Amino acid sequence: MTNIILCGGNGTRLWPISRTLMPKQFVKLFNDTSLFQLTVERNAKVCDSQFIVSNQDQYFLALDQLEALNKTNNTYLLEPVGRNTAPAIALACMTLNPEELVLVTPSDHLIKDEKAYEEVIRKASELAKEDSLVTFGITPDFAETGFGYIEADGFDVKAFHEKPDLKTAQAYVNAGNYYWNSGMFLFKAGTFLEELQKLAPEIYEASQKALKNTKSGDMIRIMLEDMMNIPEDSIDYAVMEKSQKVKVIPSDIGWSDLGSFDALYDEMPHDENGNTINENHIGINSKNNLIYAKNKMIATVDIEDLIIVESGDALLVSKKGSSQKVKEIVAKLHSLNSELHHIHQTAHRPWGTYTVLEDTPGYKIKRIVVKPGKRLSLQKHFHRNEHWIVVSGTATVTVGDETKLIRPNESTYIKMGEVHRLSNEGKIPVVLIEAQVGEYTGEDDIIRLDDDYKRM
Repeated sequence: MTNIILCGGNGTRLWPISRTLMPKQFVKLFNDTSLFQLTVERNAKVCDSQFIVSNQDQYFLALDQLEALNKTNNTYLLEPVGRNTAPAIALACMTLNPEELVLVTPSDHLIKDEKAYEEVIRKASELAKEDSLVTFGITPDFAETGFGYIEADGFDVKAFHEKPDLKTAQAYVNAGNYYWNSGMFLFKAGTFLEELQKLAPEIYEASQKALKNTKSGDMIRIMLEDMMNIPEDSIDYAVMEKSQKVKVIPSDIGWSDLGSFDALYDEMPHDENGNTINENHIGINSKNNLIYAKNKMIATVDIEDLIIVESGDALLVSKKGSSQKVKEIVAKLHSLNSELHHIHQTAHRPWGTYTVLEDTPGYKIKRIVVKPGKRLSLQKHFHRNEHWIVVSGTATVTVGDETKLIRPNESTYIKMGEVHRLSNEGKIPVVLIEAQVGEYTGEDDIIRLDDDYKRM
């Protein structure tokens, strides 16, 4: 059985922790472990191989976190732009044996009862071997209005229902045969593709054409034009709600999609006052608050039932129960052309990280960390000069036709328009301070002439 892990989604409802370039599935929320890593470890117990479907900008996050788990033998399909779950699953299935059982899972769900999880996977596998398309219906704990519901008659699906109002959700829960739609599936690759070809032929044909234009291997890159030609649709709308082969497995597995800070609060450890435990929090007569702080000390006095999230460059304060509205803040930031919805102060790159320490008109200061054996692209800039000061490690620096070693407390200067590259050929990380000076210091002022990671 192959586990297709879908890594799309930006996690906008967990802003400012989650950003486009560091979505919630890769944020290490639980004992320095991410939801993506938990997903990989959980499904490795029931699957023989894993197939990662990711946005090309998040591929290196997945790669790094899999290397940390010592799980390096994976297949990757990289999408230049997301077209929802139906095309993502189709493209992956088209590379597999039609008889292969496929477990499709999001990468950002929490499942606490792994023994029960393994049991529902076993039941679903039996149905999938009989050419059923199996979905997992989560036994509801309460009347949730943020999820779609599956109406069931035993293992048969009677209907899919959109997100209800509160009164309807309460009726669903009281009925006893309605389940939350988990977004997890199990079927034969060939059975899914046959149903897709019959029920959504445009998606099937465009996906097949896109795959033919790629090179086979452990990493499959879809071309932008081909991806844009695939109609955008979810697996539910394209197949599951139309097919006569759908079955549902009722699942009481300690599941949460962590789709809001209220949901996150329920899953985090609390102190004796009901506040989430955080070493950067001092509370006086403060109760039942979610406090998330990575960079600054947060002090609270006489407050209850609040969500306070600090990420270095942003601070969120919300009433508990209102955190679903965070996505409206993200939309507002997007309309203002702010980068705050897109990237953290610390940005992850395939070669390491950079942290913006100061960003002022006319100059920008960064802390750059390059991992051993990695190097940046061969590049140039049209609008800025750069000064590099090495703090630790030994950097190999190419400027024009000259290559030299720069050691701690040494520096180099790159003039505007000059071709340059930074490499780490040593055994320890290279840490340096970069000062950019120029009329424009945006991240898009970069021309890559050669890149180990095939970025544009």
